[in-house]
This record gives sequence, structure tokens and C-alpha cells, in this order.
Amino acid sequence: MTPADLSRTVLHAVHRAVDEDALRAPVPARVRVERTRPGGSGDYACAVALQLAGPAALPAREVAALLRDRVVGVPGIGRVDITGPGFLNFTLDAATGAEARAARVGEIRELGLRYGRVTTEAGRLHRLHHPREVRAAVVARSVARLLRTQGGQVIVGCTEEPDPRWEELGVTAGLRYGAEESTEIRPVPASTTAGALLDRLGPEAALWGLQRPAAHDHAPLGDDLLVQGEANPLFLVRYAHARSRALTREAERLGFTAGYETDVDAPALHAALADHPGVLASAARHRAPDRVARHLETVAHAFLDFHDACPTLPVGDEKPSAAHRSRLALAEAAGTVLAGGLFVLGISAPRHL
Repeated sequence: MTPADLSRTVLHAVHRAVDEDALRAPVPARVRVERTRPGGSGDYACAVALQLAGPAALPAREVAALLRDRVVGVPGIGRVDITGPGFLNFTLDAATGAEARAARVGEIRELGLRYGRVTTEAGRLHRLHHPREVRAAVVARSVARLLRTQGGQVIVGCTEEPDPRWEELGVTAGLRYGAEESTEIRPVPASTTAGALLDRLGPEAALWGLQRPAAHDHAPLGDDLLVQGEANPLFLVRYAHARSRALTREAERLGFTAGYETDVDAPALHAALADHPGVLASAARHRAPDRVARHLETVAHAFLDFHDACPTLPVGDEKPSAAHRSRLALAEAAGTVLAGGLFVLGISAPRHL
């Protein structure tokens, strides 16, 4: 059961409770299900009971109990607990969890860079505008890409004549306007110009440095962005991607290909891959590409930990096995998610590094 499946299950439980007159509250358009945070219980958590408690004029824990009764026993859900003021916590059935992990790896490998893209915003036009400032221009471009991952259409404009060097950062000139019915993208400005930044850091490091901090924070744009080591998050993310592609090349040389045939014990990596669609949706909703950058760091760390703990390639006289094929499939899925996230940020995903 994927987070999207679980979200639909909880929403169906809300509908049932309302239809049965056990709950008198407006049914939300969607229900958010997230990975359980540190200190929580189970695999996923949902706060919909707290959202419904006020309109229903009931304690949140009582609303949670109504919903728990309507999801207990659903295939794929092993246990449902109520914690805190009324959070629903879900523990997935172990066997179904393995099936879900296998299905997710297969989905990523099939969809490629389209993994995580939805049509929720299909037909909706978003208008964005930004001042004549390099960080605002770069962030607006990535916000537009994020909105397109949700199916939306986007028009981006600048309030003044664009800087011609923005094109080296992948920012097209766009329209010159500041429309009344458009959203302004205005992060804390960078302390330098596009030209100076490009001359010193080049486009890849500049793009990461401008987008990694949250919009309300200053963007550190020091030379550490060029360091070729694990202390530099940009290098770490791009290295993890390149390493995943190197595994595929070496496997082909050894005569085997990927195939998720047996479950791989890599909970942190599986969780990070499962979170990718939700991260794209959240980043689009909050106009925050920094969320994608931080998620890529999580995926990269989880992949490299998995890579160190679970050898993907046979060693010595060892023959390729189902375990090797499954690990390779998981590694390729991680590389795909890293490439997709970097694409949103306008940064290349090198096959060699």
C-alpha cells in the first residue's frame, strides 16, 4: 500500500462516517498522509481527525476512533493506533509492504523522470512574476517546473527587463509584467549579480546555492559549493546519481540486468523513494524548491548507506543472484529519483563524475 493508496483509504473512511451520520462535518477534498516523524508510531501518520474535530463538534480522538474503526482490516494495513491529541498512525502489513516496495521500484523504473508527476492541477493556469533579481528568477523558474509536475500550466513574468545572463542559468526571458492576479516570487535577494555568480561558481553550483536555502533565508554562495567531497551536498547528490549509473554499466559488463525479485532490506531508501511524489506536491504547493533540494540530500545519503551495506555487484567468483538483481533495481530507482529532482532544480545529473 502506497501513501496515495492510504490517503484514498482514509478519505473513503471519512465519506463512510459522514454517509452513516456518525460524523457531521464537510468531507475534505483530500487527506494528507505523511511518513511518521521521529518519536511517532507506525509507518505513516494522518492528522485528518484534528481537522474534522471542530466542524464535527467532537474531540479529535473520538473522530480518530470513528475513522480507525472504518479502516481496520483493510488489506495492507496491519495496525491502526491513535496517538497524541488525535493522530492516526498506520503500520502496514509486512507482506503487503514488501509487495508495495516491489511495485514502487517497478513504477519508478517504468516512469523514469515522470515518477511523482500527477494531473491534480490539470487545466489550472498559474501566473508567477518576480523582480529583476537573480535568485528570484531562478526560484520562479523551478516553481514553474514544480507546478507542471502537478499538471498545471504556468506563465512566468519579470517586472523589468530580464538580465541576459539569466539564460546561462536556464531562465528564459519570459514576459515583462507584474500581473495583479499573479503570485510574486520574492526570496531574500542574493548578495551578487548573475554575472559575478556565474563567473565565480559556474551554473550548477550557482543554481544549487540559490535554491537550497528556504526563501526567507539568505543564500550562502561561498566557494564551498565547488568542493568535490561529501561535505558539499551538491557534490553528494550528483555523485550518488553517477554511482547508481555506474552500477548499471558494471552489471551489463558482468552480464545481468535489474529486476526486483526479492525484497531488499533498505528501509531508509525505500522510505525516501516513497516520499518523492509527496515532496514534489508539497514543494509546488508552497512554492518551495528548497524542499526538493533537501529531499535529494536524504535520498543520496540513504542510497550511499545502502550501497555500502548491500553489495550490488557480485564479488570474485560469485554469480549474479536474485538479490543482486533486486539491489540493482533499487539502485537504478534511486538514480532516477535523483535525476528527476535535479531536473526540477535545473541542474544536470551526470552519468560520470
